[in-house]
Amino acid sequence: MDSFEECIDLYIKVFNSAPWGENWSYEVAKERLDDLYHTPKFVGYTLYNNDKLVGFIAGNQKRTPQGIVFYIAELCINSQVQGQGYGSLLLESLEKELKNNDVTSIHLLTSNGGLAESFYLKKNYSINKNRVVMNKSL
Repeated sequence: MDSFEECIDLYIKVFNSAPWGENWSYEVAKERLDDLYHTPKFVGYTLYNNDKLVGFIAGNQKRTPQGIVFYIAELCINSQVQGQGYGSLLLESLEKELKNNDVTSIHLLTSNGGLAESFYLKKNYSINKNRVVMNKSL
């Protein structure tokens, strides 16, 4: 199985389970990830443990008057290994690479409360009071 297919399967498994409880079909998840992959200035990383996909992170860059901004579109970690440092490893690897490529900040959207928001807050992201937009200067 190639990594794109593995990412689709993992995405469905994670986001159709608690706490998200969404209803992703294969076709919709494939279209979402395919669209993301084909977004201009796409950057994405996969993470494997013993030849098994445990997670991925992906998004795209955009230039602004303040510099280059990266928008994280997806961070997906296998529910069975969440809390074991894989999300941190992916996020920190992405941040390092972006910083080396003159990206000035990272932005993302996530839901209020819960594990995702807590995760990003621990990583020094901040909350925009008008919406749940989080960012971090690099």
